[in-house]
Amino acid sequence: MEMVDWEVSELPISQQAELLGINRSSLYYKPVQPSPEEIAIKHRIDEIYTKFPYFGSRKLAEKLKDEGVNINRKRVQRHMREMGIQAIYPGPNLSKRNLQHRIYPYLLKGVTITRPNQVWAIDITYISLHNSWMYLTAIIDWYSRYIISWELDQTLEIDFVLEAVQRAFTIGTPEIFNSDQGSHFTSPKYINLLKGHPTVQISMDSKGRALDNIMIERFWRSLKYEEVYLKDYGTPREARSNIKDYMNLYNHERPHQSLNYKTPSAIYFQ
Repeated sequence: MEMVDWEVSELPISQQAELLGINRSSLYYKPVQPSPEEIAIKHRIDEIYTKFPYFGSRKLAEKLKDEGVNINRKRVQRHMREMGIQAIYPGPNLSKRNLQHRIYPYLLKGVTITRPNQVWAIDITYISLHNSWMYLTAIIDWYSRYIISWELDQTLEIDFVLEAVQRAFTIGTPEIFNSDQGSHFTSPKYINLLKGHPTVQISMDSKGRALDNIMIERFWRSLKYEEVYLKDYGTPREARSNIKDYMNLYNHERPHQSLNYKTPSAIYFQ
C-alpha cells in the first residue's frame, strides 16, 4: 500500500498513517544534510587513506590533529564506518558479524596468476562530491587489470554491489573471487550470488590486511589521483559521467607499463 497525496485525499494524513501502521512524523522526515565540516573531514580521510591504506583510525586521527582538525579517534571510526572502509580496520562489532556471516579463507597467498579470469577482486570506495559523496564498487581482473564491471550509488545498501557482480558474470566467470571481510561481501545475498556459479572459489582478505587486495587498491589510487581529486563533481550525474569516461580510458586506451604497454582490454580479451 502506498501513501496517497494527502492534499487531494479525503482521508486526513493522520488516518492514512494509522492505516499504514507508520508514525505520522516519519512522513515529514527529510534527511539531514551533512555539514560542510563533516564533508571536508570525510574528504580528507579519503585522501589520507588512499595514500596510506594501512592507516587505522588511530593514525588517521593523529594525522588530522597534526593538520589542525579537532577530532578524536571515536569520531574518525564513525566516519570510516559511514565511508565504507571499516572492513580493513574493523570495530568491536566484527566478532558478532563473523558469527552471523561466514568468513572464507584467503586463497591468493603464494598463487601465481597467469591468465585472465583466474582471479577477480571486488571492493568499495568513497567518491567525493562538492557537497556530498557517493560509493563506487568495481570488479577487476587481477591478471589483466581490466575493470569488468562497476557501479555507483549514493548509499551503502547492498543492491549496487549485487548489480555490479551480476553484470560481471555476463562477461566471464573467475576461478577465484576475492574481497575483504566487509559486511557486503559476507552478506548471504552476495555469497549466494557467487555460489550460483559452482566453479567460483570464494576468497577473503585476512583480517586487517589492506594489501591482500592490492590490485583493486592500486586501481583506486589511479582513479582518485588521475580523475576524482582533479575534479569537483557537483552532482551524482556528473560523477557518473566522468567516472564512466575514466573507466573507458583506463580499460581501452591507456597502455600499462606492467602489461608491456598494452591496454587491460587487449590483455583480457586476447
